[in-house]
Amino acid sequence: MRVFIVAGEPSGDKLGAALMTGLQTLAGDVQFEGIGGPLMQDCGLVSRFDMSELSVMGIAEVLPRYRALMRRINETAAAVIDTAPDVLITIDSPDFCLRVARRVRAGAPGIRTVHYVAPTVWAWRPGRAAKMAEMIDHVLALFPFEPPLMQAAGMDCDFVGHPVVAEPVATAEEAAAFRTRSGIGRAPFVLVLPGSRRGEVTRLAPIFRSAVQQMIKERPDLRIVVPAAAPVAGLLQDIVPHWPGDPILLDPRAAPPETALSQKRAAFAAADVALAASGTVSLELAAVATPMVIAYDMNWFSRQIIARMLKVDTVTLVNLVSDTRVVPEFLGPRCKPDLISAAVLQVLDHPDAQQQEMEVTMQRLGRDDLDPGLRAAQSVLDFLA
Repeated sequence: MRVFIVAGEPSGDKLGAALMTGLQTLAGDVQFEGIGGPLMQDCGLVSRFDMSELSVMGIAEVLPRYRALMRRINETAAAVIDTAPDVLITIDSPDFCLRVARRVRAGAPGIRTVHYVAPTVWAWRPGRAAKMAEMIDHVLALFPFEPPLMQAAGMDCDFVGHPVVAEPVATAEEAAAFRTRSGIGRAPFVLVLPGSRRGEVTRLAPIFRSAVQQMIKERPDLRIVVPAAAPVAGLLQDIVPHWPGDPILLDPRAAPPETALSQKRAAFAAADVALAASGTVSLELAAVATPMVIAYDMNWFSRQIIARMLKVDTVTLVNLVSDTRVVPEFLGPRCKPDLISAAVLQVLDHPDAQQQEMEVTMQRLGRDDLDPGLRAAQSVLDFLA
């Protein structure tokens, strides 16, 4: 079996490695070609070029590299056509991957195509599904409500489970050890997660700082822990020491990767409540049953555009998957320190209100089912059969 597989970001590299492992387990002899990161390369892929060339976001970042990215798109599509694999699997990164798939469909329409991670048409720009159906035959979805949307646009689609359910979580003993090691003991503590991109951290950090200041004024015994994502660790190192309450910054650069990841997982499990930017972090928190408050804002222009395009009344994934609105969220004009701090303290005092829906979320995403990588591999094999 010959598979051409393409991933453009670290999250896609993780999905790709799990899928490759699943295909090797279920199909035996599989030959992989394509583009991927270190995890996919550990599974036997020889990447045609460094995946980091594709990890760009935003107009300001893309424009200076537009010509180079277009060259890579054309090179990759030509390689797929020349290779004539049994299947082309593209993973997320739609700006790159779907352009490759479109060129492949035009040049070799007989090559079957699979895309891993459905576009968020349930949230905004529903027309993307119909456009994607022009070059994609089969979709591997992370959320259980996505297959009908993809099928309505003309594509096959299977829900294969979300990777968060396969991630290890800290034990109660590891969580307790983190509290002891950090000098927190039995004091209540808030996990503060202001994002993983410089733009959102720069925008949210002042708001989160003011919210923390108000929380500590109400609860002087409160401790603050800020796990930094690697891309913004330097920025947070400059910002967080000036926050009130002597916060603890978890810098992933200060330890080997596995140690830093273990420390982060222990902090997530040990926290009493989290204040987080919107994103998949809400699922990481739900996986360890840590209640949360979500807050997010963007520049005025982007806010106006998104507000007009948004199709849902919540962006928090726990709320969407559980079909509730149990997690408080403060978006756009409501992303205010006083509202946020009051909500965090309320959740701190009543943590059980979210517990049932967090468990429902994990079950609906595939906890206690087959590993998502195996489910994705089986879906691909069934599609090709």
